[in-house]
Amino acid sequence: MDKWYLREGRESDVVLSTRIRLARNLREYPFPHRLDAAAKKEVDERIRAAMFSLGGIREDEYRYIELEKLSPAQAISLAERHTISPEFASDRSGRALILNQDETVSVMLCEEDHIRLQVLCPGLDLESAYDTADKLDTALDSALGFAFDEELGYLTACPTNIGTGMRASVMLHLPALTRNGQMGRLSATVSKLGLTIRGAYGEGSSPLGDFYQLSNQVTLGISERAAIDNLKAITVQVVSQERTARESARTDAEFEDWIWRAYGTLKNARLLSGKEFTDLISAARLGASMGILPAAVTDVDDLLFTMQAATLNAAQGRELTARERDLLRAQQVRERL
Repeated sequence: MDKWYLREGRESDVVLSTRIRLARNLREYPFPHRLDAAAKKEVDERIRAAMFSLGGIREDEYRYIELEKLSPAQAISLAERHTISPEFASDRSGRALILNQDETVSVMLCEEDHIRLQVLCPGLDLESAYDTADKLDTALDSALGFAFDEELGYLTACPTNIGTGMRASVMLHLPALTRNGQMGRLSATVSKLGLTIRGAYGEGSSPLGDFYQLSNQVTLGISERAAIDNLKAITVQVVSQERTARESARTDAEFEDWIWRAYGTLKNARLLSGKEFTDLISAARLGASMGILPAAVTDVDDLLFTMQAATLNAAQGRELTARERDLLRAQQVRERL
């Protein structure tokens, strides 16, 4: 089955993906940072049993993965593809993952909270992602019993998640707004509206290749639907601004030259570092989405997610040197373009 990033979604020229993530905890256990390894495994097994007892959840469609059995490269590769969080990949002890085949649904066990339920969709599709997450959340709550307070809402290890326990986000490709120097103003504007814009890997990450994550900041005193509606409304405005900036630049010879030079380098380079590749693939994705380059956006996205460092290491089954990785990345990009 094709991974989610090989499918084109709505507004996919600007919006790569939609994510709904719910933080939940079992009321019978302390938060994960208060559990030893044995207790974490007990929690993992309880959630696993509950998950696979649900109707429609079959073990041939979902995998249960103990993170300790993955190599560091395999774990980080999952984070590179946004299947799990970088923090989850960094410490594999006592942690497990329930993952479906196309990687649209992942349930991280014993990360910061007992459950981090995540649904990913290509393009802008907040309603569909939320509906999937909500149904699974409701079923798991019935089976396990989540920690919930009538006044505060869902109880979470981090106080900033208390309430809905939901982070809704979209991953955006904003090269035109970035080149125009408008990202500072955009960041200040969305923060006044209860949202935050960060690098593509969330809090603490830098915006490599003009890829950004726009997400809700408020979880207390607001409903999940209201948060989603707010995020969608602002996303639609950002998409419109990015498209306007792209069209304004279309007749600029320097703009078109930048795109074609990036594409030419990708098709001919013999060495590509991770940063150079990300910058170049960003320009190529822009050119593909605008019809300037003879390439499909989904093909470019495939490269974006599979040419990352740990993913290349995992595919080779060993830790490549930086030079080996740069050689391999350039070779595979040439072949696939």
